[in-house]
Amino acid sequence: MLDMKKLLLGAWEVAEVIIVSVASIFIIYGFIAKPYVVEGKSMEPNFHNGNYLVIVEITYRFRNPERGEVIVFINPNNEAEFYIKRVIGLPGETVSGKDGVVMVNGQKLDESYLPAGLKYNGQYSFKLQSDQYFVMGDNRPQSYDSRSWGPLKRDKIVGEVRLRFWPLNELATY
Repeated sequence: MLDMKKLLLGAWEVAEVIIVSVASIFIIYGFIAKPYVVEGKSMEPNFHNGNYLVIVEITYRFRNPERGEVIVFINPNNEAEFYIKRVIGLPGETVSGKDGVVMVNGQKLDESYLPAGLKYNGQYSFKLQSDQYFVMGDNRPQSYDSRSWGPLKRDKIVGEVRLRFWPLNELATY
């Protein structure tokens, strides 16, 4: 009888570990962080096709996105797709650009994260509302972003890129 008690106690302990583990994974994946795989060239040279990232979703429940942060969001034109871009303009700002120069509220934006000598054409100007952000890919000539489809609504933002974990030789935190 004693051996059966030990067996049941041991089985219960294993079940507890499994239940806590599954619950923890569900909570982390559902509310805190998720993996994301970069598809395409719009964020080169900083992020490449096939990079594996960790997106922290909980950050923006406590604060708003900041200029320069890299975010993942729901494609405003197709809710089944997710994009990765950099935050350029914040709510209430005016973002404009011409011949590769980005201006925020009339001041040239310092974009040290872009490669020197990056050339791209186009002209745009957007006045952002209180719930809108302006986002752009780092590979400006090959990025489908706010210049094409307009400002991004706050409720489309999924989370902030915090970690690149694959490939291992490109491991980095943000």
